[in-house]
Amino acid sequence: MNWDQVEGQWKNIKGTIREKWAKFTDDDIELIAGKKDRMVGKLQERYGLAKENAEAELDQYIASMDSERRSSMS
Repeated sequence: MNWDQVEGQWKNIKGTIREKWAKFTDDDIELIAGKKDRMVGKLQERYGLAKENAEAELDQYIASMDSERRSSMS
């Protein structure tokens, strides 16, 4: 799943994002609105991560979502 897909499916996946990162508020989720740079910023703010670490964690999570989606289609 790439970020265009994440942004397009934001309404469908924001619940799973909230489960993964429980420190995000409803306002955070609405502000992020599927934008990667905003989400990286919120990960830095809420979890005290360096930008590189926030990006890596986010990329890893999105990749895992893609793997789950592919395995559920099999």
